[in-house]
Amino acid sequence: MQLRFLGGAGTLTGTKLMVEHAGRRVLLDCGLFQGLKRLRLLNRSALSVPSRSIDAVVLTQAHLLHSGFLPRLVELGYRGPVHASAATAALCRLLLPAAGRLQEEEARQANQLGYSAHRPALPLYTEDSAWRATELLQAQAVDEPFEPASGMQLQLRPAGLVPGAASVWLQCAGRSLLYSGALGRADDPLMQPPAAPPAADQLLLESTYGHRSHRLPDALGRLAKLAVRTAARGGLLLLPAHPAGPAQQLLHALQRLKVGGRLPEVPICLDHPLAAEVLAVFAQHADALRIAPEDCRRLLDGVTVAQSAEETLHFLRQGGPGILIATEGMAQGRPLAQHLRLLAPDARHAIGFGSPQPVGSYGAALLAGEPRLKLQGDWVPVRAEVQALDGLSGRADRQALLDWAAAMPRAPEHAYLMLGEPDAADSLRQALTEQLHWECSVPEHLELALLRERETAEP
Repeated sequence: MQLRFLGGAGTLTGTKLMVEHAGRRVLLDCGLFQGLKRLRLLNRSALSVPSRSIDAVVLTQAHLLHSGFLPRLVELGYRGPVHASAATAALCRLLLPAAGRLQEEEARQANQLGYSAHRPALPLYTEDSAWRATELLQAQAVDEPFEPASGMQLQLRPAGLVPGAASVWLQCAGRSLLYSGALGRADDPLMQPPAAPPAADQLLLESTYGHRSHRLPDALGRLAKLAVRTAARGGLLLLPAHPAGPAQQLLHALQRLKVGGRLPEVPICLDHPLAAEVLAVFAQHADALRIAPEDCRRLLDGVTVAQSAEETLHFLRQGGPGILIATEGMAQGRPLAQHLRLLAPDARHAIGFGSPQPVGSYGAALLAGEPRLKLQGDWVPVRAEVQALDGLSGRADRQALLDWAAAMPRAPEHAYLMLGEPDAADSLRQALTEQLHWECSVPEHLELALLRERETAEP
């Protein structure tokens, strides 16, 4: 059995892990690269193996970092099944066409305004391509084994984070591997915790927050104080969040603060109906939640859901005070650029990030204290207050990752640290080595690992 690290190695984006044996190929996750240009350019390239040679794709969740390359894979010739949990399949049917539609709109505007270096600017894929990709989705029951390719037994196991998110346990040729996917938190107030890990010969562990610990009460307090400060200045608080998971976590946090009397009485706007549609999917999969379906629907109480870009622009131009949740993939798209053009130059406003931001994104630049951003071809000064709100993330932090790994019934022969920036992955590698005495490494992009079959003793 061989492992090819086609993405998510040395970065938290572009997750793709190829498992190969006896001429069979199964791709675990099919994510988009985001952030640095050298990574984003990989989205325009074919994989290092022919797409038609892949027997099956298995998605651990619907976030674009795990599913967003799927339409490109289909354009490149893939025609096999795409296995996912029922909730992940439902979310992909919302997120992938929306991503294609947004890319078409971005290309159209770039061509109209002339700020793209490409002539003409082209979308990575279209809404039609995304719909064709969703036709390949096949829902699989969680905790029920199935065979994605001959000789491979696979099981999806609950990973927390969002409904349908899964870890993957795979057995082939007498060897087993456990791929964590993106893990949720054991203490998350919205989502059920991830399932305990099974035994496996090889562990592929996410490391997004492998260098950082966070506490929800502290993050809630920071969010409350940031909202109060911004309202006192008469400004808008901008909260960028992916529409599947982070946006719902923010809505839940804001409702908790509102009930506790810790949030100023200001209007709250969700800048796109997509996150509301995702919330409906959450309510349909209540077994994954800690709250009742009706409480899930109430997360939109007192929240205006903008039905168009014009409605959002009207909210922005009112100037505040108010709170705007911006449904972005990873703080890098056109709508966010437009929001930042209006808000970043004004010291009355504030921007808070409750999710990890990849190197090269607008979010990473803002958190690093960059004094200006290049937005749609223009340099825009940053005077707005910027704050990290990591504790609001549903992702497992450093200690939660260590606790989950340590719960394995036996130590793996090797642990590979994926889905993290280099400093986060290496920090977690060091902790696993020192605390659990495991053999660990951080794979590089396109690295190939050979897992030898066990030798059987002669009678």
